[in-house]
Amino acid sequence: MDQNALKEKVSRAALEEIRGDVREDSVLGIGTGTTADIFIDLLCNSGIRFRGAVSSSERSAERLARQGVKIFDLNDVDGLELYIDGADEITESLHMLKGGGGALTREKIVASAARRFVCIADGSKLVPKLGKFGLPIEVIPMARAQIERTLLQLHGAAGKPDIRLRQGADGKPFTTDNHNQILDVHGLFFDSPVTMEEHLDGIVGTVCNGLFAKRGADVLLLARESGDIARYLRPV
Repeated sequence: MDQNALKEKVSRAALEEIRGDVREDSVLGIGTGTTADIFIDLLCNSGIRFRGAVSSSERSAERLARQGVKIFDLNDVDGLELYIDGADEITESLHMLKGGGGALTREKIVASAARRFVCIADGSKLVPKLGKFGLPIEVIPMARAQIERTLLQLHGAAGKPDIRLRQGADGKPFTTDNHNQILDVHGLFFDSPVTMEEHLDGIVGTVCNGLFAKRGADVLLLARESGDIARYLRPV
């Protein structure tokens, strides 16, 4: 099966995973990315009734709103029952690396408010150790150069940060929904993702990093190339 077919298959599996937990008054947390896009479209045509959604990005919010879903601000709801999102990398311990689409800060906020985080991914995202993808760090623009120097001092060549640029030919920095910039850090592999996440959180000027280890997924639904769906639970 090709990757898009796998994403659709795992999105359908996610609908069955959450169906019994969603009530008519439920507000769902919805993530960002190509897998989340497919899940949104299937959810809105599934017959599952729910009150509305909190989205982790403007992109997903627009996609949901176009299909008639009411969008809530997280400040206006008392937590979330479920958060459904993908990952750029994930381990069998359900530690994740996220942020390829630039929505890592809002994704981490929405995930933290959810009682249950269901991660949906194709088999290529399962890795023995996080880091090959490159770690996104959202930074305050005025602090970018200082953070770059700090990362190089702490990690040397094994922590080389590159400013993320917008797609197209203008060469300007990519800007997040929060009006910040992103450094993609290459060469770091994480033996202790929780410790590294806490360490990076302490660098002044960073808003968020793409390690989701302190609040990893509770359930991983993984579509393998064979078309089978593997289900992993977060270790107790």
